[in-house]
Amino acid sequence: MKDALVIGGGPAGLMAAEELARAGHAVTLTEAKPTLARKFLMAGKSGLNLTRDEPREAFLSYYSHPQIAAITREFGPEEVQDFARDLGIELFTGSTGRVFPVEMKASPMLRAWIARLERLGVTIRTRWRWQGFDGDALVFDTPDGRQCLSPDVTILALGGASWPRLGSDAEWVPWLATKGVTVSPFQPSNMGFAIDWSPHMADLLGQPVKGAALITPTRRTRGEFVISTRGIEGGGIYEISAELRDGAPLSLDLVPDLSVEDLATRLAKLPPKQSLSNRLRKAAKLDPVKLALALEWGRPMPNEPAQLAATLKSLPVPLGPPRPLSEAISSAGGIAWGSLSDDLELTDLPGVFAAGEMLDWEAPTGGYLLTACLASGRHSGRAAAKRLATSS
Repeated sequence: MKDALVIGGGPAGLMAAEELARAGHAVTLTEAKPTLARKFLMAGKSGLNLTRDEPREAFLSYYSHPQIAAITREFGPEEVQDFARDLGIELFTGSTGRVFPVEMKASPMLRAWIARLERLGVTIRTRWRWQGFDGDALVFDTPDGRQCLSPDVTILALGGASWPRLGSDAEWVPWLATKGVTVSPFQPSNMGFAIDWSPHMADLLGQPVKGAALITPTRRTRGEFVISTRGIEGGGIYEISAELRDGAPLSLDLVPDLSVEDLATRLAKLPPKQSLSNRLRKAAKLDPVKLALALEWGRPMPNEPAQLAATLKSLPVPLGPPRPLSEAISSAGGIAWGSLSDDLELTDLPGVFAAGEMLDWEAPTGGYLLTACLASGRHSGRAAAKRLATSS
């Protein structure tokens, strides 16, 4: 029996450990924190979105790199759902196709998963923080002092650079860089954007914006978002955040179910002596939040109905910078694909594989992130097991 080491106790690491154990190898899983999968558990606090029930090609189109899409093709939405059910987790699909556990929590799934890993013989070591290399050995700071391990294969699943307080702190970057591994700079992904609000918005901060269309140069989507003291955030923004981060402008269609012409006709029917706010409420049916945004970003408002309608249908959003990496749900950047084989083995470190958000890819929230982390963990685990089986 050969030794395998998995560093990182999130979904990618757990999946890699399971694949290695099922192949009959002695597996040690190390985690720097006192407990496993803290980011996974945090995601489950608002309802664990495991994956999305949609056609595979549509699902794969959300990934930023073809290699992560190819890996996820092998273990996509259907396979993730089967995996969860095999752990005893009952699932349901929401109206938007998002798949959740019936209990809406991550903890039952994590408990069942850890129990299965223990039955498979995986040794779990918490409070083991990787500290880089000593020659070819991997060095750890542990409750029992410094430990050095020299396994037959290693899988790194240490996460990216978002939510560092939960363990994804990217401290591993210089250790791999000194070994010749190329790491693309990290950037925030699935994050909000700063907005410099006027005092008139104070009473509405924290409110959701529903039923608007978000428009970029390449996309038009319908998604809810929140106006907050820090700016704008939420699912509708996260879905297009990569494009916005890279400099694309954003505008809102506050009345997406009416054409410009129909809206202009409605506005023209109201007496011009009515206040602007009344005209917008009555003709455009704007709720208080949308009305406030129209007045915040559309001034000076044109009076002529066609021009006013055009403003409401394409309201420019004065985006500030993206929220910092420490606040982002996920990160872009990581180990460059040129430093990886198709098996996710580091070309400059034979026998060392990587998985999850350590790799240079991004995708929106909505089940895409977790599915790819599971898929890449499975992929690297199987590849490492194959290497062990064919090595002398």
